[in-house]
Amino acid sequence: MKKSWRCKRIFFLYLLSICVFFPLILLSERLKHVLYLGKKEFVEDLPSIKYRRDGERLSVVETEGDEGLKVPDLVVYRDGSEENPKSNNSRGNAADLLGKNGTEQKAEEESKQNPQKILSTPSGRKEKSSLTKIQHDKSIRSQPQRVTDEKIKQIRDQVIRAKTYLNFAPPSSNSHLMKELRLRIKELERAVGEASKDSDLSRSALQRMRTMEATLLKASQAYPDCSALVTKLRAMTNSVEEQLEAQKSQAKYLVELAGRSTPKGFHCLTMRLTTEFFALHPEDQNFPNQEKLDDGDLYHYAVFSDNVLACSVVVKSTISNAMDPGKIVFHVVTDSLNLPAMSLWFLLNPPGKATIQIQSVEKFEWLAAKYNSTLKKENSHDSRYTSALNHLRFYLPDVFPQLNKIVLLDHDVVVQRDLSRLWSIDMKGKVNGAVETCQEGEPSFRQMDVFINFSDPMVAERFDAKTCTWAFGMNLFDLQEWRRQNLTAVYHKYLQMGLKKPLWKAGSLPLGWITFYNRTVALDSRWHVLGLGYESGMARSEIDRAAVIQYDGVMKPWLEIGISKYKGYWSKYLNYDDPLLQQCNIHE
Repeated sequence: MKKSWRCKRIFFLYLLSICVFFPLILLSERLKHVLYLGKKEFVEDLPSIKYRRDGERLSVVETEGDEGLKVPDLVVYRDGSEENPKSNNSRGNAADLLGKNGTEQKAEEESKQNPQKILSTPSGRKEKSSLTKIQHDKSIRSQPQRVTDEKIKQIRDQVIRAKTYLNFAPPSSNSHLMKELRLRIKELERAVGEASKDSDLSRSALQRMRTMEATLLKASQAYPDCSALVTKLRAMTNSVEEQLEAQKSQAKYLVELAGRSTPKGFHCLTMRLTTEFFALHPEDQNFPNQEKLDDGDLYHYAVFSDNVLACSVVVKSTISNAMDPGKIVFHVVTDSLNLPAMSLWFLLNPPGKATIQIQSVEKFEWLAAKYNSTLKKENSHDSRYTSALNHLRFYLPDVFPQLNKIVLLDHDVVVQRDLSRLWSIDMKGKVNGAVETCQEGEPSFRQMDVFINFSDPMVAERFDAKTCTWAFGMNLFDLQEWRRQNLTAVYHKYLQMGLKKPLWKAGSLPLGWITFYNRTVALDSRWHVLGLGYESGMARSEIDRAAVIQYDGVMKPWLEIGISKYKGYWSKYLNYDDPLLQQCNIHE
């Protein structure tokens, strides 16, 4: 009995010893690994040891991959990206090469010396690689994606083909195929709408596109004659081209018509000024300082125009930017109809210290008797070309007999700098000083053979088509040399020749080129910049540095068709709070 109890006690002690010591043995094996990780680390719980061993294995795999294997980076590709997944290998090689230099090499050495850092940041190197990849993806997304319109073009082609097949059928045809074609055309046109690129199309549009293709296949089987189809398409193309040319011609005519028109507010202003001018006493209708009009030591400017506000801007901008306004004399010549309005405007808005003279072109009786009959014969429906004010520039020595030098400004210019230095320019025996317009690529580029008929033997013999052209708008004239060479008679001779046969286009510019042929000195291009009266693409920097800017073309700044981005240079010299402008509804 005692022996059996003793055996039982030994057996229980043996089991107890196994239950106690065996876990200790297992724990000691794990404690060895804990010591290997670092004696300074405090082990808080056993599950963390398992996590750290897994992390160590991951680190070993990454190290092997860096040394030999090329593991592709994890990249998420977005829709529309042009990235090729196969190109990861090349980037992986580059990343490996970068990783073996500089800070990456130090990071690997530190990771080998201290595995602790690997456990704390098991993907340290990968974070930098991911950051590089994110930046690369951003650069790809920042690039403008190519906008395609292939589907749009295909749909339009389908509509054209369908309409072509409809033209084959008689007008009264009401067959099932014709009905189907008409239906498909309506569906496609409705589906496309105002879309301009493929991304604007809906799924239904693509479905209808496939349906239309099936219908066109039926039509091609019903009308297998390809030659007839080609003929019909050519006829349709010619018809569309004719309509397009007609629309372009009509649009051009309307723009030119708008350019020749005068705003209603300008008519109102002229009438009000005229009425008030005649209400003045005769002594109040005169301008001061008229004794300076023939003083050759002063700076004389001439403007020929019937536009009150345009002349006002020319005068005000010139005086506002002058260093010595007291030495400026303006000679404004207009027609008799606008003389009272022009006079009263400058009486109400005097030019400060400057002197101004207002004259009527009808005052020059010698012009009416000698030249008006010739001007009226010029073949042009545009009154700007046949107007005496436009051709008066060729009679400057007769208009100002007491002056030796003068600057002629067109009424569509704005002066932005002091112009007094023009009078110190050496004219080198020439008569006309102007900015050249023969530089190809410039908005102001002009060629003589575009305006002058060089097919005529007389023109080809006397002039060179490659001669550099120049611009009207701001011109310095030596009137003394003009008189000596008698250029007014030269102009009149060429004008008479042009009336007998077509030698040049209407207008004063081609006549000026041949009248002052080899008699023009080139001015610096910064004196005069053109191109603000049409879509020339003139840069703002070129406009700001110019002494004089001109709105040549039909889109004048006082018209509704004027280019808005250029209007500010002109409108800033008008006071739109003036009661007369307010009453006539003239606003900026």
